Amino acid sequence: MSSTSSNSTSSKSISGSSGPPRSAVSRVAAGDRGATRIADRVVAKIAAQAAREVLDTTSGTPAHATVTVHHDIARVRVSLELDYPSDLAAQCAAVRRQVALRVEECASMSVPEVDIDIEHLHSTHTRTAHGRDRRLR
Repeated sequence: MSSTSSNSTSSKSISGSSGPPRSAVSRVAAGDRGATRIADRVVAKIAAQAAREVLDTTSGTPAHATVTVHHDIARVRVSLELDYPSDLAAQCAAVRRQVALRVEECASMSVPEVDIDIEHLHSTHTRTAHGRDRRLR
């Protein structure tokens, strides 16, 4: 009798019959399944990580983001520290593109604008001359 019980258990795990059949799940309309809400702080983490993907974060503080979400629209503000001299506009444009792309991909939200605050500039000349990282404020 115990061998019959173990056989039926193994056949259940092999067939993967946990939960309702797929046909029953697919019959429920998308609007009736419930809602998914992504917290602003989660979207902010996605945005900050996206900015870090673009920038060299070995010097200074990593990028930080704040987000305001209204329905499926995210307004993003990213705070950065950048090396100077460099093409600041090009770096900001790359961050804007990456942040908008990642938030749209990961959170399914449109991002009409990404504001950039450059908090500090790090002089590459000073760092090279003195062998350490010094901030320009």
